[in-house]
Amino acid sequence: VTDVDYLRVAPARCGTGRRAWFGLASLLQLFLLYIPLGVGGLYILFNAVPAVRRRLEPKASLPLGELVADALVLSLVLFIGFVVLGLTLLCTLPRLLNLVVPPDRVFPLYGFRYAVHRATARMTNIKFFAWLFGDSSYVVHYLRGIGYDLSHVEQTGSNFGTEVQHENPLLVTVGSGTMVADGLSVINADYSATSFRVSRTTIGAHNFLGNNIAYPIGGRTGENCLLATKVMVPLDGEVREGVGLLGSPSFEIPRSVERDSRFDKYRSGDELRRSLATKNRYNLRSMAFMLFVRWLHVLCLTLLALATVELYGVLGHVVIATYMALTLALSTLYYVLLERCLTRFRRLRPMLCSIYDPAFWAQERLWKVPDRHLNIYNGTPFKALVWRLMGVRIGRRVFDDGCYMTDRTLAVIGDDCTLNAGSKVQCHSQEDGTFKSDISVLGAGCTLGVASHVHYGVTMGDGARLAPDSFLMKGEEVPAHARWGGNPAVEMPEAAALPAGTGRRTPPSVDSAATASVN
Repeated sequence: VTDVDYLRVAPARCGTGRRAWFGLASLLQLFLLYIPLGVGGLYILFNAVPAVRRRLEPKASLPLGELVADALVLSLVLFIGFVVLGLTLLCTLPRLLNLVVPPDRVFPLYGFRYAVHRATARMTNIKFFAWLFGDSSYVVHYLRGIGYDLSHVEQTGSNFGTEVQHENPLLVTVGSGTMVADGLSVINADYSATSFRVSRTTIGAHNFLGNNIAYPIGGRTGENCLLATKVMVPLDGEVREGVGLLGSPSFEIPRSVERDSRFDKYRSGDELRRSLATKNRYNLRSMAFMLFVRWLHVLCLTLLALATVELYGVLGHVVIATYMALTLALSTLYYVLLERCLTRFRRLRPMLCSIYDPAFWAQERLWKVPDRHLNIYNGTPFKALVWRLMGVRIGRRVFDDGCYMTDRTLAVIGDDCTLNAGSKVQCHSQEDGTFKSDISVLGAGCTLGVASHVHYGVTMGDGARLAPDSFLMKGEEVPAHARWGGNPAVEMPEAAALPAGTGRRTPPSVDSAATASVN
């Protein structure tokens, strides 16, 4: 039950015929546009690219040196073409599409404007570019390029993380001096069962936003706010300024505490300028290095693909199936080895430092190692094996249906644990200019509910359970066989068995809440 009306857009005419036509048009688009373009693209690749065409000729036997040279050229063209053409399209095409869907007007679902709106969201949320520019000074130029209004930027070198999402980048305003951690979703559209409307979403100046926050249109926060991890942004009441918000539903906490001011010397003056310049140079090297290793991965796959084409006439479809399996295995081993090399095959150590400390920059570089390939292992016994290869201390018979661990070597998972889809074990926190990390331990037989979030320095006893969509704050110790839930998570009596985020709870103490992890 809530006093806030979350249905804020008027209905529109959207009958069964309109829904049926939209579904049929989507199918026709797939079969008459996308599939022919895909097949035609393969045909052009096989016939127009000499490196491929020569290998399809009967009795073609080309030397190894030519195979490597062809793969080198082809991979460079594909990779550089994707980066350059992708950035060009992202900075131009959404601006044209935005003219079709003007803001603050109600449109029916399942029509042309609705399709354009969805296309804009898909196009501008390509994860590669946010991954490349995030956690550096250069992400603000990328976001401005795709349409964000960032006011006057007060550069920190970590203004935005690598995971920022939106529905329409041209309707996002972020105030000066605001820092955003990973997992921000900017909600630019309101929906009903029959209609939608896009509007501008504005985040105030000098805010700090933690992980996994959905910021809606009309959020009632102003300047100088701290929004903690998974906080529910209020839509009613006075505009909050100069405070922190924690929980779902949210309650106020202090904006900061005295012990977090130890690195204030880096906030302004010559010290900030020197540290920022040094961090920028380090981040540039990180970006160049990560582009190189991504291209090297493309080169390896291209080399394998050309070799597969050369063998296609011998074993046919068996070769293609083998290629697909080898692609998955080699990609996994490649990025596992890359991550372990970056850590020098050592475990991370708990840290408390400034974001201008070189140790933190090395951590940011480590976060840039791609890990999306792990999703294919979700729900299989292989996921635990891959985690073990990446340095997670993980037990036997662990079922992982889609958990994400940011600092792999700081996580300890016991035997027989169940990690549900969308759960997260995050062994670090960043609040403004301070970075903190520590070990988090899940005992044997623990269960993490869907979309639950475990923070750093946490210990869960054997058999403990965390309810879905809960946020277990830093330093919490959950007793064995206990059931915790809510945001922030507290003990839940078995008799009540309330879902996460409901029922009465006692908020944590002010000092504890003020230092709640927000990254």
